[in-house]
Amino acid sequence: MTPELTESYRSAEAIARSRSNFYYSFIVLPAEKRLAFCAVYAFMRHGDDISDEEGGTGDRRERLRQWRLQIDTAAPGRDSASPILPAFHDTLRRFSIPAQYFHWILDGAEMDLEISRYDSFEELYRYCFRVASAVGLVCLRIFGLSGGASGERAEKLAEQCGIAFQLTNILRDVKEDAERGRIYLPLEDLRRFGYAPEEIAAGVLDDRFRALMRHQTERAREYYRQARELIPLVEASSRPALWAMIEIYERILERITERRFDVFGDRIRLSAREKGTVALKAVAMRAANRAGLALPRG
Repeated sequence: MTPELTESYRSAEAIARSRSNFYYSFIVLPAEKRLAFCAVYAFMRHGDDISDEEGGTGDRRERLRQWRLQIDTAAPGRDSASPILPAFHDTLRRFSIPAQYFHWILDGAEMDLEISRYDSFEELYRYCFRVASAVGLVCLRIFGLSGGASGERAEKLAEQCGIAFQLTNILRDVKEDAERGRIYLPLEDLRRFGYAPEEIAAGVLDDRFRALMRHQTERAREYYRQARELIPLVEASSRPALWAMIEIYERILERITERRFDVFGDRIRLSAREKGTVALKAVAMRAANRAGLALPRG
């Protein structure tokens, strides 16, 4: 690895360490996979930041267009656009990750510039596929498949895993998204529970809102159930990390329920200690795996 590439991976890892809940799961991966996750996370984080920035839509759209150009171009000089790009392109080559996955992810970021409401869950699913399921497909390439596992089934479960994570993000970030003028909860569900979009912006927390949110969490739990079926399908060295990812995000979903769906107050999150506890269990799972012991499926 050249000094430039080493420094690029360090830059990507610094971004992942400071900004991702997933970093606690990355640390139990073999070094090559851990660095790969940091590289792709840093690329995706930058695209997401562009779509969430203040400023004109036209300017953000142009910046996303410029960032999209970096997906397919690893020519000398082009990587200077960002210090993380050498690591990103190296990861795509090492793990044979289709560039199309990242185009889908940036398609989702562009949707945030154009669409602020989704009438149905079917419409929301298309958005979630781009911003989250495509991420799941990227992760699957890095995790690798265990011998005999069905690639088609694993890809479908990776898609569902991404949906579970994104639905959790949506429920956790109701307040922040409303402040940006965005409502991701399907409008058909708001109508079903007699709750108006304007009430989200006003932070109205009542029985109608709790019923609406309970419906959303039940839907998300079903996707988590499917996501856990992916764990035995990936390479053994990747299973503790995937378990930790799912565990951290599902705990956030449970924390929302414990708060009686009050997502209008302080942002719901797990403490560093709680995430560290998950990471320690993942470390124990990794040790058991190396010793040839069976890993828990839950």
